[in-house]
Amino acid sequence: MAIVTSITGKRPHRWLSVNHNHQSPNSSRFKRQKVPTAMSHTPSPSSKTTNATVSRVSRYPETKQPFHREVHAPCRPRKFDYSTNSRSSESSFIARSKGNLLNEKYQKAKHSALATVALRGKGKEKDNHKVVVVSEDSNVEDVQEVRTPVKDHKLKENETVHLDTKVDVVHGEIQKQSISSAVSELSNGKLNVVDAVEMFDTLSLSPKHDISSIRAYKKLLQAVNKRKDTIGRLRYEIQLNEKRRSAFELRPKKELVEEVPREPFVPLTEDEEVEVARAFKANWKKVLVSHEKSNIEISGEMFRCLRPGAWLNDEVINLYLELLKERESREQQKFLKCHFFNTFFYKKLISGKNGYDYKSVKRWTTQKKLGYGLHECDKIFVPIHQEIHWCLAVINKKEKKFQYLDSLKGIDTQVLEVLARYFVDEVKDKTGEDIDVSYWEKEFVEDLPEQKNGYDCGVFMIKYTDFYSRSLRLCFNQEHMPYFRHRTAKEILRLKAD
Repeated sequence: MAIVTSITGKRPHRWLSVNHNHQSPNSSRFKRQKVPTAMSHTPSPSSKTTNATVSRVSRYPETKQPFHREVHAPCRPRKFDYSTNSRSSESSFIARSKGNLLNEKYQKAKHSALATVALRGKGKEKDNHKVVVVSEDSNVEDVQEVRTPVKDHKLKENETVHLDTKVDVVHGEIQKQSISSAVSELSNGKLNVVDAVEMFDTLSLSPKHDISSIRAYKKLLQAVNKRKDTIGRLRYEIQLNEKRRSAFELRPKKELVEEVPREPFVPLTEDEEVEVARAFKANWKKVLVSHEKSNIEISGEMFRCLRPGAWLNDEVINLYLELLKERESREQQKFLKCHFFNTFFYKKLISGKNGYDYKSVKRWTTQKKLGYGLHECDKIFVPIHQEIHWCLAVINKKEKKFQYLDSLKGIDTQVLEVLARYFVDEVKDKTGEDIDVSYWEKEFVEDLPEQKNGYDCGVFMIKYTDFYSRSLRLCFNQEHMPYFRHRTAKEILRLKAD
């Protein structure tokens, strides 16, 4: 398009001063005016067109700024926003520049935040899960894909995690922490890019700020504390049980109370003590007691063997054993069924030419004489005299044992063998039955009261018999011997065993 000039060749100044609105010449407001015919003349053909154009432009009226039309619906923004004057155009340019700078900073901060929030982890695609991190800002359309190992946490495939949460993987657990405040500060322009990067860097899982080791250490401390609590509780229970055990040991045991009844240790009355004392001072030849069933008579001389420091003789021992048998007959439900041989039985049994002689004692245990058979008894007591020492042998049919009791802890295997042979012959002779006692136990009783002197063996022997016939434990000792001597003397004088 050629520049229009005047005839003189100079640009008219008012051409540049005209406010041109760049609107179409065909607008309804832009009406064309006709040039009066009086001013027209017939110039030369070369300048005719130029003069007509200049005169026509110079006669156009001054244009006015049109009123802006109100917008009542969404409209498409104009591509080029030109202002009516240079001042408004300059201000709009500055505003656009500032907006672009802020937007650039915001975008940079946003991308930095997304980069720091992203989970670390590389590996094969088949061993990983995919996590898509999407911003909730409507102006941001960036999507960042992060691959995390399957072993680190349990996250479903294609699970979407929004920007306002931070995924923190520690020991297979996914923890989310809010970072929406930091994003809001970025969007409001209150936080610069450097501060935003540092803030998100502290929240991220970067190697500089890896807190997995700290969490693991914390769990170890918790486990140690639990273990300390358990150890402390067990230590307290041990101390408490030890105190209970010590207190229980101080209490009297119920077993001892049941096994040590009052009957075997009933003290003598004053009258009984006086009676025993008079018997000890009686004439030697005077018969103090006569037992008709066994034809045993006890003189004053025999009776004095019950005084402390003396050996018991056969007559006192045999009479006492007869009294034990009568006690059983009176109270059969209270005592075991027993048989008590006298002190001459074992000597007679081994008095044969070859030692053992059953025929010599065969008639001692007939049904007519005893009224029962030995095979019916629970226990059979046999006094054994070893030259100057008394012992006791027991055929314990109830427990299937042959027992030997010696207050001096002696052992004599021959006594038990002889008694085992005798019992087999006795049952065969009286019932015709062959019994086998080879599996019976031969016991030398060790847990029994021990003799502490050289003259109380006879008293120990008869008291072993007394307690075993009661089915009681041997709960006495050497200190009880003076009492047992006086008690036995009282029972013999009254011909009744208690």
